[in-house]
Amino acid sequence: MPNEWLVVTLSVAAAFAFALSSSLKHASAGHAPDAQSLHPGKVAGFIRATLSHPLWLGGIGCDLVGLVLQILALHLGALAVVQPLLISGLLFALMLRQHYGQQHITAAQITWGVLLTAALAGFLLLAATGKPAASHETADRLPAVLAGLGGAVLAVVCIELARRQRAGGRSAALLGVAVGIIYAATAALLKALTDIAVDAPLHLLISWQLYTVIALGAAGLLLNQLAFQAGPITASLPATATTDPLLSIAIGVLIYDEHIRRGPVAGVTLAALLLLMGAAVIQLARSEAVGDQMSPR
Repeated sequence: MPNEWLVVTLSVAAAFAFALSSSLKHASAGHAPDAQSLHPGKVAGFIRATLSHPLWLGGIGCDLVGLVLQILALHLGALAVVQPLLISGLLFALMLRQHYGQQHITAAQITWGVLLTAALAGFLLLAATGKPAASHETADRLPAVLAGLGGAVLAVVCIELARRQRAGGRSAALLGVAVGIIYAATAALLKALTDIAVDAPLHLLISWQLYTVIALGAAGLLLNQLAFQAGPITASLPATATTDPLLSIAIGVLIYDEHIRRGPVAGVTLAALLLLMGAAVIQLARSEAVGDQMSPR
C-alpha cells in the first residue's frame, strides 16, 4: 500500500510539473513566427525563436522535473496506472491558463475539463488492476513492432490533416493527437530503459531505446509547440491528455502483458466512458471556435 501511494504521489506531482510547462510553452508560442504550413524554412525560424524564448526555457525546466518524477513512477508502478494519472495535469493547466494565457477559462470549459478528467479516472479504476508485472516483463516484439508502425502512420496522418487546416481549434486538436501518440510511445520506451538501467546500467549507451527516446522527445517538443501555436490550449492539451493515457493502456496490455478487468458490466461502462471522453475533447475544441482567432499564434 505505501508503494501504491508513492506511485500516485509521484504521478500527480509529475502532472503538475507538466501542466506548468504547458502553460509556459503555450504563452511562448504566441511570440514565435507562424509555422503552421510546416514549410522547412518557416519551421526553422520557429525553432530558432522558440529555443531562445525565456518562457519556453522555463517550460523545459518544468519538463525535466516532471520527467524525473514520471520515470520514478513508471519504475515503481504499472504503465497503465501511471500514464492515466497524468491526466490530472489537464485540470492544473486549465487553472494555470488564466495566469499565462490571453483568455479566461469559461464555465463550459471547466465543466468539460472536469468531466474529461473524471471519465479518465473512472476508466483507470475499472480497467487497470494497478499491479505492475512482478518480474519486469520485457516487451513482446511483434506487437511492439506493429504498434510502432501503426502509431507512426496515425501520427503522420494527423500532422498532414492539421497542416491542411492551417490554424484553429481543429488543427490544434489534430496536432495534439499526434503529440499524444509520441508521448505514449516515449513512456513505453522509458519503462524499458528503466529495466535496462536496473539490470545493466552501461548497456543504456548501446541500447536503441535510448536514442529512439531522444528522437521522439525532440519530435514531441516541436509538434507540441506547433499545436500550441495553432490554437488555444483547451483544444490541443485535452487531445494530447486523452490520447496519451489511452494508448499507454493499450501498450501496457498488448506489449507488456499488463491486465485490465473484464466482464460485461465493466465492458459497457468502459465503452460509455470512452464516449464521454471523446465528447469532452470535441466540446473543448469547439468551445474555442470563436475565441481561437484571438489566442496566441
